Amino acid sequence: MSRVVIVTGAGRGLGRAHALAFAAAGYSVVVNDLDDAAEEVVAEIGSQAVANRDDVADWDGAARLVDAAITEFGRLDVLVNNAGFVRDRMLVNLGESEWDDVVRVHMKGHFAPLRHAAAHWRQQRKAGRPVTGRVINTTSGAGLLGSVGQGNYSAAKAGILGLTFVAAAELGRYGVTVNAIAPAARTRMTADTFAAQMAAPESGFDAMAPENVSPLVVWLGSEEAGDVTGRVFEVEGGRICLADGWRRGPTVERGERWPINEVGPAVRALLDKAAPPEPVYGAG
Repeated sequence: MSRVVIVTGAGRGLGRAHALAFAAAGYSVVVNDLDDAAEEVVAEIGSQAVANRDDVADWDGAARLVDAAITEFGRLDVLVNNAGFVRDRMLVNLGESEWDDVVRVHMKGHFAPLRHAAAHWRQQRKAGRPVTGRVINTTSGAGLLGSVGQGNYSAAKAGILGLTFVAAAELGRYGVTVNAIAPAARTRMTADTFAAQMAAPESGFDAMAPENVSPLVVWLGSEEAGDVTGRVFEVEGGRICLADGWRRGPTVERGERWPINEVGPAVRALLDKAAPPEPVYGAG
């Protein structure tokens, strides 16, 4: 029996590329999106795919999405959380709804499908059935470093990193791995904001084609990748970079409460020993 994958936001861009790549690798695919684009991708794939239009950030909708894989194909092996959008504003102009909408779709839209998939896999493991569950979350360079004009998006994508690490630690006992990618590719979210960088070349290798990201995603979804979890990969074009996140750096220990007048010199000494932070995208 072929492995089964859910790809959220799979009607266009990266999600579509992932869905097609999984299908080419022999997977059965649940193509999730909110509009007719889901059916269009299913038509490209054929009988090994079904469309789902549920809102991934809706609790019951996410449950129906997971149930769709099990009902249609009898199992679920891989969840690719990809759905998202942007509402870019500088912080002083960022409205409450623009914050809430982006955080909802990205953070809850990752959590809700993950939660229902995890419950299914736990049930399978407790019933004595083998589980090789795989979750691939989608963060961003904005989540790793921040991005000017994208405070809501950067916060949501950073939150996905925290969720990834916790889920990897908690779900390993059930045979589930959880990783994240930070892709750079030409999509509806990037084509206008970064038009010059995302433009397709007239000839040669198209480094920003979303299809370049999908091979890593398919591999992370494979049984072969069972020893890789809690990791974050930046990926674009022909480049794969293992992102090395927060680690404890230079430290000073006093053994008692610090006097305020000694904190400044101590902190400056630590800063002198540390590498400077990577710049925020768009700063400077």
